Amino acid sequence: MTTQTLRRRSSSRPIKPAVKREEDGSRILRSQPQPARVAQKKDATLRIIPLGGMEEVGRNMTVFEYGRDIVILDMGIQFPEEDMPGIDYIIPNINYLKGKEKNIRAIIFSHGHLDHIGAAPILLEKLGYPPIIGRDLTLAFVKKRLEDYQANSAKKLKTISIKSVSDRFSLGKFNIGFFEVEHSIMDAVGVIINSPCGTIVHPGDWTMEKDPESGRLLTYEYLAKLPSPKILMLESLGATDFRTETVSEKEMYENLERLIWEAPGRVIIGTFSSQIKRIGRLLEYAEKIGKKVALDGYSMKMNVEIAKQLGYIKIARGALISVSEIHKHPDNKVIVICTGAQGEGNAVLSRIISDNHKYIKIQKNDTIIFSSSVIPGNERTIQRLKDSLYRKCDNVVHTEVMDVHTSGHSNAQNIKEIIKQIHPDFFLPVYANHYFLKEATKLAVEIGMPKDRIFVLDNGSIIEFDKNGEVKILSKKVDTSYVFVDGLGIGDVGQVVLRDRQAMAQDGMFVIIVTVDSQTGEVRNSPDIISRGFIYMRESKELLYQVRERVKEIVRRAAGHQAPINHDLIKDNIRDKIGQFLYTKTERRPMVLPVVIEV
Repeated sequence: MTTQTLRRRSSSRPIKPAVKREEDGSRILRSQPQPARVAQKKDATLRIIPLGGMEEVGRNMTVFEYGRDIVILDMGIQFPEEDMPGIDYIIPNINYLKGKEKNIRAIIFSHGHLDHIGAAPILLEKLGYPPIIGRDLTLAFVKKRLEDYQANSAKKLKTISIKSVSDRFSLGKFNIGFFEVEHSIMDAVGVIINSPCGTIVHPGDWTMEKDPESGRLLTYEYLAKLPSPKILMLESLGATDFRTETVSEKEMYENLERLIWEAPGRVIIGTFSSQIKRIGRLLEYAEKIGKKVALDGYSMKMNVEIAKQLGYIKIARGALISVSEIHKHPDNKVIVICTGAQGEGNAVLSRIISDNHKYIKIQKNDTIIFSSSVIPGNERTIQRLKDSLYRKCDNVVHTEVMDVHTSGHSNAQNIKEIIKQIHPDFFLPVYANHYFLKEATKLAVEIGMPKDRIFVLDNGSIIEFDKNGEVKILSKKVDTSYVFVDGLGIGDVGQVVLRDRQAMAQDGMFVIIVTVDSQTGEVRNSPDIISRGFIYMRESKELLYQVRERVKEIVRRAAGHQAPINHDLIKDNIRDKIGQFLYTKTERRPMVLPVVIEV
């Protein structure tokens, strides 16, 4: 087969590569031939390098490298932990790819969840906008994410749409294929990455159920026929879920439809905006029974609009109403589908509960449905949300009382089943906290997988496979330290700044403003003090008096009759000595911030 050229151009229109059709109808796409090079030792080695997703839920990004060819899977974000005040989200660290941008043949996106595409606007720009590959809905979400981040940036994308899982792309030494997976978002796809040293099978996020009507499981036996050695990289978030029976989509939809039909008043459904199929099904049912639907939440409205444009959601005109119009209809004829089921502070459901929503006030006969799972780390926030709802409404439904949500992730039995079906030569559990990966290892060993063929990696680990079937994990790791996004700042908040924020969040801030005479070194007037999160100043007059007197003495000794005055010496003395004094009086250590003004 002759190699054909993949043309790259800066346009919002997808790349139209030269494509050859095989007899079975599959598409074959080949990238531009790479220049000949002198064989090097590393050219005979496949490297797999996770830049995120191996020690947390989110920040998923994996580099596959063979010689000078690089393919990347996913570019996700991680949401901040409770001890990361002020941080919006965390993105993968791409220091390893600096200087290798020209070697990147493509970025593949497995699906459109933010933990897989959220970092794309930032990282694609830093990497020079290499081609991106994904299904239509996934690519549409990536484009929207870029436009929200920076207007007109989507025009720089070079997109390749996966029209069928039979499509095959040649990217340097890598041959890329796909397979069907089921997940909680439409257009999810599993990825096959074939290299001279092995075949990587990566389902992305997955579950085994396929057909919501029949409950038929999606099977993967055919993947066992792929060329060996087969390297299975398996999302393992469900490794500790030992339930033998899981709710089917059919049961979930029956429950949701019954709740909507029997609701005495309005129905308010909190769910993920990415649940396009579920939202579409609810829209169809509402139209069928004569109820109106209002969508609320920016991402909810945008995602549904994208799905409508792609033809994934079809709804009659008039079935959708604005949230500002719900008062024009009887309560029992209104359904609100909104964001905020994770308790996000500014999301719709939180604003409704806190009475900060312009158009919706909770009523006793409303039916509130949480049609979503709990993202790990959000348990306490969601519990507080539920407590507030139960105080205001008599009809609150969530997965602990009724099956109104199906998970997009597998359970322990599914993990064992897919390993048995694919029969991999090597197993790499991925996309979860470390303990999930270790539990997935135990599941694989239980069904006969040799333990020495299972590798639990950390973020930044480099695992190498050579043509002789030998595997090794290099002792040196690549840099995967946190890159924080805070407002418009990317990476400018480091560990030192974060520790300062943590200190202020824990013990508060104590600002001392002192004016010093440049001639005498004496303090002019009384030092001003500002306390935030430390003490209530009106009730601590004696402590404040003592602090002011000590500051005067500290400045007198530090400044003396020196000219010019050493500002740094004065600040250091105030910070250390007042900090120690406050600790002896309160046993707390606020952040002491001295400000010296010379007059």
